[in-house]
Amino acid sequence: MQDTLLEPSIVSFERQHIPGGVVLSRAEGWPHRPEDWEMLHTLSEGMVALQDGDVVATAFCTPFGDRLVTFNMIIVADSHRGRGLGARLMEALIALAGPRAIQLVATASGYPLYRKMGFVETGRNLQHQGVVSHIPSPSGIASATPADAAAIKALDAANTGLDRAAMWDALLAVSCVKVIRAGTALRGVAACRDFGRGKVVGPVIAPSADDAKRLISAHLAEHPQTFVRLDVPASSGLGEWLETCGLANVGGGHAMLRGDAPIAASAGVYALASQALG
Repeated sequence: MQDTLLEPSIVSFERQHIPGGVVLSRAEGWPHRPEDWEMLHTLSEGMVALQDGDVVATAFCTPFGDRLVTFNMIIVADSHRGRGLGARLMEALIALAGPRAIQLVATASGYPLYRKMGFVETGRNLQHQGVVSHIPSPSGIASATPADAAAIKALDAANTGLDRAAMWDALLAVSCVKVIRAGTALRGVAACRDFGRGKVVGPVIAPSADDAKRLISAHLAEHPQTFVRLDVPASSGLGEWLETCGLANVGGGHAMLRGDAPIAASAGVYALASQALG
């Protein structure tokens, strides 16, 4: 039997597989650079399907504490679809997740499989992007300092119910971070970093939509005529305002959950770190 007729082998994703992952994501029209794959690989356990040494499918499981994981970068090459490879990868990820709840953002093509595997839709995420128009710099916004790291992580945990400290360590190393202060306390935070075709703003955590807009505006004001992306929950109510900033709604995905997610003390997440990380 020719090797090409054999089923792809599924093994742990290693750094050497990143170039093949980039090829897959670009074929899907996703903008991820090698550096974006590197960050996700660092934060995650990944699986890769190999055929004759070539990467033909990927899937990552990113842990956020001991109660929830997020699945992401689930991609199957067009040449290998319809052969059950996506289901095999999902089963491998579910085994990695163990008893923890699982969240993901589903594309239209992946949605039916995830429904079959026990995921339920919890909302919609919207992708807004474009070249930023001139945005005035708002008042009352400060730049974060290294001393703010612990408070940023605590604010995130209060608003997500998750332990995303490792994610924030990675973000703080490569991001410009804006904050809203109330005395010595932090009330809001927004990160901005290089991603894909330009910049991505997120996460954005704030006590109100108006505060979220001010945090986002502080970043947009620093990047006129720059391509910027935000991924926001449809429930955030920011969509129409983002359009006025030059960031068009170009689609999005289905937020899905399997199991019981931790309950957050607050509900102030106005933008995701990315579709992959939530």
